[in-house]
Amino acid sequence: MTVKTGESDGGRGGARLASALLIGTILGAAATPAAAQSSRTPKPTSAKKAPAAGAATPAEAAPAPPGSGTVRSIQVVGSQRLEPDTVRSYIALRAGDKYTREQLDQALKDLYATELFADVQIKDDLGALTIQVRENPVINRIVLEGNKRLKSDKINPEIRLQPRQIFTRSKARADVGRIIELYRRQGRFAATVEPKMVLLDQNRVDIVFEINEGAKSKVRKINIIGNEKFSDGALRGEMATKQSGLTKIFSSGTSYDPDRLAYDQQKLRQFYLTNGYADFRVVSAVAELTPDKRDFIITYVVEEGPRYKFGDIDVESEIRDIKADALKPLIPVKKGDWYNAKIIEDTVDTLTETTGLLGFTPDVRPDFVRDKDALTMSVTFKVNDAPRVYVENVAINGNTHTKDKVVRREMRLAEGDAFNSFRVKRSRDRIQSLGYFQDKLEIEQKPGSAPDRVVLEANVEEKSTGELQVSAGFSSLEKFIVNLSITERNFMGKGQEVRASVDYSTYSKSVNLGFTEPYLFDRNIAIGGDVFRRDYNSFNYINSDRNTTYQQTTTGFQVRLGVPLTEFTSLALRYGLSYDQVTLDRGTFFTDRDNNGTLECDPLFAGRYLCDAIGNRVTSSVGYSLVFDNLNNRIRPTRGQRVVFSQDFAGLGGSVRYIRTRFEGDKYYNVGSGFIFNTHLEGGYIKGLGQDVRLVDRFFLGDPQMRGFGIRGVGPRVTRRQYMLDANGNAALPLSFVDSSSNSNRSDDALGGNAYYLGHLELEIPLGSGAKELGLRPSIFADAGAVFSLKNPGILPPQLTKIDFYRDAQTGLLTQSPTSANGTANVLQTTISPFQEQYQGNSPKPRVSVGVGVNWNSPFGPFRINVAKALLKEPGDNTKLFSFNVGTQF
Repeated sequence: MTVKTGESDGGRGGARLASALLIGTILGAAATPAAAQSSRTPKPTSAKKAPAAGAATPAEAAPAPPGSGTVRSIQVVGSQRLEPDTVRSYIALRAGDKYTREQLDQALKDLYATELFADVQIKDDLGALTIQVRENPVINRIVLEGNKRLKSDKINPEIRLQPRQIFTRSKARADVGRIIELYRRQGRFAATVEPKMVLLDQNRVDIVFEINEGAKSKVRKINIIGNEKFSDGALRGEMATKQSGLTKIFSSGTSYDPDRLAYDQQKLRQFYLTNGYADFRVVSAVAELTPDKRDFIITYVVEEGPRYKFGDIDVESEIRDIKADALKPLIPVKKGDWYNAKIIEDTVDTLTETTGLLGFTPDVRPDFVRDKDALTMSVTFKVNDAPRVYVENVAINGNTHTKDKVVRREMRLAEGDAFNSFRVKRSRDRIQSLGYFQDKLEIEQKPGSAPDRVVLEANVEEKSTGELQVSAGFSSLEKFIVNLSITERNFMGKGQEVRASVDYSTYSKSVNLGFTEPYLFDRNIAIGGDVFRRDYNSFNYINSDRNTTYQQTTTGFQVRLGVPLTEFTSLALRYGLSYDQVTLDRGTFFTDRDNNGTLECDPLFAGRYLCDAIGNRVTSSVGYSLVFDNLNNRIRPTRGQRVVFSQDFAGLGGSVRYIRTRFEGDKYYNVGSGFIFNTHLEGGYIKGLGQDVRLVDRFFLGDPQMRGFGIRGVGPRVTRRQYMLDANGNAALPLSFVDSSSNSNRSDDALGGNAYYLGHLELEIPLGSGAKELGLRPSIFADAGAVFSLKNPGILPPQLTKIDFYRDAQTGLLTQSPTSANGTANVLQTTISPFQEQYQGNSPKPRVSVGVGVNWNSPFGPFRINVAKALLKEPGDNTKLFSFNVGTQF
C-alpha cells in the first residue's frame, strides 16, 4: 500500500515522515516475533517482532531479554486510545508470574493478533516489563478512484473497512479481493486494485482504492469436441454464452461469466434430451485465458450417445376419485415418437395442475424404463395423493408503498388452506400482472412449525407506478403530436388507477379523465369510469396530399363494472352516453345550387355517403364482455391466452340504434431461448336496428392495426378518377383516365364496413441484455384481414362535362349561377372536372401483409417502426411500405 502525506499537516511534516517510514510495518505480514533472549547484564533489553518482508529493517537489533524470571511489573507506553489496563488484558502474564522466553514471544503474538497495533516491543529490565506500542490508525474516509463501469454504490457495501474503524492490513487485503471479484462478475478479469493511504493528524488516515477496470473479457472461441449429430453452430446457438464478433456487438453474452458456464452445460443437456439423446453428458468444460490475458477460449467435451424413442406410455393413479383413463388424454405423446424430456416435464405440470384444480394435492412422478438394446424409453406417470400440507402463514415482504391487502387479495392461497402448487403459481402470475413490482417475482416456500405446515413468502421489489409524460413527436399518421398525460396505477398504494390526458395533433384532439377501483369495498368487484371529449378530423388522400373530409366531435362518459365468474373468467358490464356532431366544411362541401340563399351538402364535392352522415346524434348504449384470461403477465405476456366476447346495444334512449358484436383472442407461446410467439384473431359485426349503420359507427382497418396498408386503407371505399379532357374541358372521346396507372388525380374516401376480421402472427426476437436495457424488441409478423358487408352507398353517375361554380358576390355562397339573384355578376370560384366514381373494396377476401418491426422504449416516448409488404390486396386498397410512430402509445 502506498502512503501519501496530507497537505494540511503543516509543521508536522517531520512526524508525518516518520509515520510514513513505519507504514511498512502496518501493512506487512504479521510474522512470528523474535524469541526473547536472556542477558547476563543488568542493562534493560527488549523483545520485538521480526520485521515483515518489505518493511524497514531496524538500525540496531534489540538486546536479548533474559530467558526466565519473575514479573515484577508491567508498564504500557505509547497507547493513545487504549487504556494501559486494556493492553495488559490482551496478554497472559501478570505481576508475580514466572515467565520464560517462550511466554514473552506468545505475549507479542497475542498483542499483534488483536490487529490494534502497528508495532509492539516488550522490554525486560530484570522482570520489569515495558510494553511499547504504536496503535493502528483510525480510518477517516474511504475513497474509490477510477471506477466508471461499476458505480460506488455497488462497491461500498462489499468493503469491510469503514470510516471511524481501526485500519488493519488484513481487512484492506480482503477488500481488494472483494472489489476484484465484483469486476470479475462483470466479466473484467484484467481489473486491478491498488490500495493507498493518506496520513492525517491525530493518527488518522484516508484509504484510497485506485481501480484500473481494464477491458471486458470476451469469449473469443467456443470449441465443442465429440458432437457428431449436431454442428458446432447449432449447439452454440443453444448457449447463453456467445462468441465475440461483429454480429454480436449488442449482445452481452460475449463476456465471460463462470456462472454462465454451468448454465450452458445445462442448456446443452436440455437440448439433447429434447431431441431424444437420453444418455448425453458433458464430459468436461474448461475455460482458458488467452496469452494476452484479455479473452477466454472455452472447450466442451461431450458424449452424445444413441437416440431413443418412446416406448410404452401409461398413467397410474393412486387417487381414488381420479381414474387413470381420465388422465390419459392429457398425455401428448405416443409410442414410437422420438423421446423428448421437455414433453415429460410439461406433462407432469399438466397432470399436477389438472388434479390440483380438482382439489387434490398430487405428487406426479414419471417412472422411466430404459431399453438400451431397443433404444426405447418407456414412461409411466404415477399420480399419488401426497399428504396434505397446510399454509401456516403468508408473508409479504418489500412492499413499502403498496398496502399489504393489495398483494394479499391476489394470493390464491390463505392461511389454513391446503397447499397447492398450481395456486402458488397462479398467485405469482396475478401479483406480477399488477405491474407494481419488478419482474421475476417468486413466492418462496419455507418449512412451517410442523411437518405438515408451510410458510409462503412473497418477496416483492416495488417499481414506479406513476407516469408523468409531457412529449412532442411526429407520426406518419398524425403528423405533429403533443401529449400531456398523468397516470398513477397504484394510487396511494391502494391499487386504484387514476389517469388524465390531453392529446393534440393536426387531425385529432382529445381530453380524457378516468378512475378505476379494482376491489370495491374490498370485494372482488371492479368499478370505473371515464369522461371524455374527442375531436376527430377524417381525411382522404388526393395526389398524396392528406385532405380533411368530415369532422366528428364526441362528448360523453362511460361507467364500467367487472365481476369474476371463475379463476380465469370474468364478466364486465358497461353503460355509455355520448353526443356526436358530424359536420362538413360549409365553404368546401356546401353549395347554393338554386341561387336562393339556401346551402345544402353537394354530392359533387362530398359524395352522397358523406352528405348522409352529417348531423347531431345521441348514442345511449349498454354492453357486456365475457373474458377468459390466463396470461402469466397482462403487461408483457410470454405464455397463456386471453379471449374476449363482447356485445353492445345502442337504443336505450338516444337517436342511434344498433347491436355490435365483437370477438378477440390472443395466445402467447414461449418457444424457448427468449422467443415469444403470439397469435391474435379478432372480428366483429354491427347491425342497424331499423336504420342504417352510420359511417362513424362502422369498422375500419388499416395502419396501425393492419401493417402494410395505409390508414383506413382496407375495405369499402369510393374513389374518383378524372377523365382525360378535350379542348373545352369536357371528357375526351374515347373515354380514358388521367394517370390511370397511379393514384394521382384520384380522391379516395374510406367508408368502413359492417363486418371485419383480422389476424396476426408475430414472433418477438430476443436480443442481448444490452439491447434489452435500451428497450429494443424486434419482431417479424404476418397480418391478414378484411372489412366488408356494406351496401352500395349510392355513387354518382359518370360526370362527363365540367361544372363551374361561382362565389356569390353578396352572400359569399357557392352557386352554379354566374349572376346573383339581383343581377350582380358572381365570381368564378372553382371548376369540377369530369370524373367517374367507383365503389370498391367490399370483399371478404383476405388482405395479407408480412414485415418486420421494432419497438423501442426511447427516452422521448415509445417508438414503433414497421416495414411491411402487402402480398394480397383488392382494387381500391391503399398500401404503405414504411410507417413509424413517435411520442404516442402503440
